Amino acid sequence: MLSSSDFASASWELIVRVDHPNEEEPKEVTLRVSGDLHVGGLMLKLVEQINVAQDWSDFALWWEQKHCWLLKTHWTLDKCGVQADAKLLFTPQHKMLRLRLPNAKTVRLRVSFSAVVFKAVSDICKILNIRRSEELSLLKPSGDYFKKKKKKDKSNREPIIEDILNLEGSPTTSGPPVSPGLYSKTMTPMYDPISGTPASSTMTWFSDSPLTEQNCSILAFSQPPQSPEALADMYQPRSLVDKARLNAGWLDSSRSLMEQGIQEDEQLLLRFKYYTFFDLNPKYDAVRINQLYEQARWAILLEEIDCTEEEMLIFAALQYHISKLSLSADTQDFANESEVDEVEAALSNLEVTLEGGKADNALEDITDIPKLADHLKLFRPKKLILKAFKQYWFIFKDTSIAYFKNKELEQGEPVEKLNLRGCEVVPDVNVAGRKFGIKLLIPVADGMNEVYLRCDHENQYAQWMAACILASKGKTMADSSYQPEVLNILSFLRMKNRNSASQVASTSETMEMNPESFVSPRCAKKHKSKQLAARILEAHQNVAQMPLVEAKLRFIQAWQSLPEFGLTYYLVRFKGSKKDDILGVSYNRLIRIDAATGIPMTTWRFTNMKQWNVN
Repeated sequence: MLSSSDFASASWELIVRVDHPNEEEPKEVTLRVSGDLHVGGLMLKLVEQINVAQDWSDFALWWEQKHCWLLKTHWTLDKCGVQADAKLLFTPQHKMLRLRLPNAKTVRLRVSFSAVVFKAVSDICKILNIRRSEELSLLKPSGDYFKKKKKKDKSNREPIIEDILNLEGSPTTSGPPVSPGLYSKTMTPMYDPISGTPASSTMTWFSDSPLTEQNCSILAFSQPPQSPEALADMYQPRSLVDKARLNAGWLDSSRSLMEQGIQEDEQLLLRFKYYTFFDLNPKYDAVRINQLYEQARWAILLEEIDCTEEEMLIFAALQYHISKLSLSADTQDFANESEVDEVEAALSNLEVTLEGGKADNALEDITDIPKLADHLKLFRPKKLILKAFKQYWFIFKDTSIAYFKNKELEQGEPVEKLNLRGCEVVPDVNVAGRKFGIKLLIPVADGMNEVYLRCDHENQYAQWMAACILASKGKTMADSSYQPEVLNILSFLRMKNRNSASQVASTSETMEMNPESFVSPRCAKKHKSKQLAARILEAHQNVAQMPLVEAKLRFIQAWQSLPEFGLTYYLVRFKGSKKDDILGVSYNRLIRIDAATGIPMTTWRFTNMKQWNVN
C-alpha cells in the first residue's frame, strides 16, 4: 500500500522567475510540481499564484541553462527534461528590437524572440511593407560598428535618438484583422506612376502594417546624400578578411533571436542577404526597391564592391538624378492623385495579361529556335602570349557556341564547340574606347577555361551578351526574357556613352552639386571637385529623362552587372588545412581564396558538384 506521503515525495519545488514589464528585476515564484505536469499546466499554476490581472497570452517559459523555449505546452516536464535545478524565466515572447535599415534609418518595433529568425524577418517585412522577406535577414555587426558612427555623428547632430522611427504599436502577433478600410478590394494597390508609391488608401495593402503615409514615405524615398565628411568618416577600406568577419554576424535563420543571445532593444542590421531579387514591381515594392537601392548605393560608396571609374561615374549620375527627383516636391505629393476605380484597374490588368503579346506567326515561333550567326573575334589567354584576337565565324544555338574558320565551312565540323551552361559571363567593356568584349569562364573537369570574345558594335554586343547570360542559366534565346535583357544591356551602354555633344551643364548647377557625396572617398581624392562635378553632369545627360523608380531600378541593375556582385565571403578552415581560408559564396559557385594574398585558388560550380559537406 502507498501512503499519501509517498505521493508527495514524487513532487518537487521549482523556482520560476517572472519578467514583469513594470518591474526592473524579475520576481521569483516557487511552485510545487511533479514530472507528469505539462508545460501549459505549469504556466496556468504560475499565473494563478502570481494573481495579477493582466494579459498573459504572450508569455512563455525560457529555460536559461539549455538556452531554449518551452513552447510545446502539451509536453510534460519529464519529457522536456525539466528538474528542480532548472532555471526558468516566464517572459513575453515579443520584445522591442532596433533595426538599422539599408537606408541608415533605425526603426524600433516589437519582434518575436521565440519564433525562428526566418519567421521573425517575415513579420518585420510585413510591418515595413516589404515583399519577398526570404531575400532578407538579420546581421549582428561587430561591437565597434555602431560606436564609430555615433562618435562621428556627435559633430553634425547631437541627438541620435531623433533618427529612430518608432513603430512600437506594431502588431507582429497574429492579432485581429485590420479594418477593411485599409485593404484594397482587389489586392491591387493604386499607385503613383512617377514615384511608384502606393496611394494613400492602399498604403498598407498587404499587411496589418502600422506604417502611416509619413513613415512609408520615409522608407520609400531615398535620404538626402551624406556630406563628404560623414562619408569619409564611415569609409573603411576593408580587406577580404574584414568582409568575411562582418559576414560572420549573419544570424541563423532556423533559430530564434533569444537562442542566439540577442537582448531586448539591441540594435541589428536588416539587410538583403540573398542576391537574387524576385519580381521587383514598382506597383507594390516602393519600400523594397528603395531599400535595395540604398543597400547598393552604400556598397558602391563604401567600396564594399569594386567597380571601374567609368562605372563609378554612372552610379554617381544616377544618385544625383535620384536625389534631385526625391527632393522635388511633386514626387512626394500624395494628395493630388487621380482616383481610379480599383476593380476597373484590375480588369484591365487581367485583360493585358490574358491577351499577351500578339505574335503574327505563333506556330513558327514555337518550333523555331532562334540562332545568332556573325563574325566575332576570339582570344584564348596563354602564358607569354600577347593578346591577339583572331576573327572566326560564330554560330550561337541553344546554349552553345560553335565557331568556324569562315562562313563557307559552316556546314562542316567546327573548330570548337563551347557549351555555356553553368559558365560565368563577365562584361569586358569600355564604351569610350569602343571596346565591346565578353569574357567567358567555362567549367571543365580541372578548373575553368577562359575565352574572350570581341564584338564590333553595341547592338552585336547586346545580342551576344544577352544570349550568353541566358545560356549560362540553361535558357535559350527562345526564352521570353531574351529581348528585355538585350534592351537592358543597350540602355546600360547608352548610359556609359559620354555624349560629348551634349550641352555643358550650367555653372550654377556645378556649384550646387556636391560631387564628393556621390562617389567613394578614394575616387573623390583622385579628382578636383569641379572636374568631378563636370564628369558626373556629363554622365547625367544620359539619364536626365528617367522617372524616379526607373532610375532606382537601373541603379540596381547596374550594381547586379558588376563582376563581383553577389559574392559573400566567409572565413573557413578546410579539412586537413592548418590555416584559415576565405570562402566566397555566390548564387552559382563557391570560390576558395587565399586569405593572405586574396588570390582565388579553386572554383566549384554548383552545376558540376556531386556533393559537399559543412560540419
